[in-house]
Amino acid sequence: MGMVKKSITVTDQQDSWIKTQIESGHYGNESEVVRELIRERQLREQETERELEVIRAKLREAERSGLTEPSPAELLKEIQDGLGRDEV
Repeated sequence: MGMVKKSITVTDQQDSWIKTQIESGHYGNESEVVRELIRERQLREQETERELEVIRAKLREAERSGLTEPSPAELLKEIQDGLGRDEV
């Protein structure tokens, strides 16, 4: 994968945190820290989109079925089961 050089500006506090991450051995350099943060954000956005699609599917299913009897707690459980996690 090709690399593009970027110049960014961070606060003193952010710079200190980045340096601490490198000094602790978590990362080899500043670029690794920034790339990891970008990867994590990309994954989080993908997960959010997946969660939204599960909710949309449940809403479509509910619209097709008409009035429903499940309680709000039961609906939340169904959504959580669809997401494969314990909290939304």
